[in-house]
Amino acid sequence: MSFLADTLNQNSEIIRHRVHRYILGCQREDGGILWFDQGKLDPWNHTEAAMALSISNDFKGFQQAFNWLVDNQNRNGSWFAKYYGDETDEDLDRAKIETNFVAYPACGLWHYYLISQDIDYVKRVFPSIEKAINFVLSLQNPEGDIQWAISEKESLPHDALVTACSSILRSLECAINLADQLQIDHEWEIPYRKLADALKNKPWRFDRSWEPKTRFSMDWFYPILTGIFNQEEASLRIDSRWDDFMQPEFGCRCVSDEPWVTVAESSELCIALVASGRGSEAQTIFNQLLQWQDEDGGFWTGYSYRDKVIWPKEKTTWTAAATLLALDAMEGITPASTLFTSPSQLRLSDINL
Repeated sequence: MSFLADTLNQNSEIIRHRVHRYILGCQREDGGILWFDQGKLDPWNHTEAAMALSISNDFKGFQQAFNWLVDNQNRNGSWFAKYYGDETDEDLDRAKIETNFVAYPACGLWHYYLISQDIDYVKRVFPSIEKAINFVLSLQNPEGDIQWAISEKESLPHDALVTACSSILRSLECAINLADQLQIDHEWEIPYRKLADALKNKPWRFDRSWEPKTRFSMDWFYPILTGIFNQEEASLRIDSRWDDFMQPEFGCRCVSDEPWVTVAESSELCIALVASGRGSEAQTIFNQLLQWQDEDGGFWTGYSYRDKVIWPKEKTTWTAAATLLALDAMEGITPASTLFTSPSQLRLSDINL
């Protein structure tokens, strides 16, 4: 196992180049970006990796990735939770549709536009986003939360997830921005505000059918990435569980009760810290993460500090992409650097819910 010990001193351009090279190595000829070579693909992580290509100014690579989404979209506007990989009939993920996976391409396309200003491409593929968002909103409950998943092959609990709905909320804002940029009519503002209200004021609408997901670090900081909290509120949320999830010298634990740090969650926490006005802490954590970058530019998914081993022995493209999103948020490399750190432009007070 080899790490790049000198990466602690490398500049952002070198990090960006290495990550870009690694992700391209996992992109198929049809544009799909796998988790890793010969791995699976899911629409959320595929989009995340495509966003890293935009940060690297590889607009051709992004378009190829987004064209894959357009080409593989279901008639109802959705995508399945899994493509490629294991071909067994027992794999129920092939029939499952997760709503946050369906919404996230809107975030990817708005991110691309902020960097490229390529309105022609956005206009050409926006119908795909429109269908996807309408599908997601068809599964919104009157209280504002959104059903986490559906499947034709299994009965899934009727419930909502904090992390998933947080991702949907920022994605929905991006879809609204895209529609407004194209001067296309939509009816998405009220559903947006209802979802924001549920995330901020109705905790009982989440985890109704299973054990609360509060042991997962994403439930802790993902709501900050939506932009519904001001800096003071966001910072207080960070403080509330800092000791539960932070492991000095290594990063952020994926779950509070396991000795396992993950690079993607740690990178996303860096973004949440920037949004909370705590950029110096973000930089400290990010510098620690560079020890997990391998010589080929990929980042190992996680590390068990109890056993002192990399686990799993995978370098996922979405992990590498998350590091670039964090780097951009901290250093302002691209015009999209504030996408996850800026307050929502859509205020709850504008419309009576």
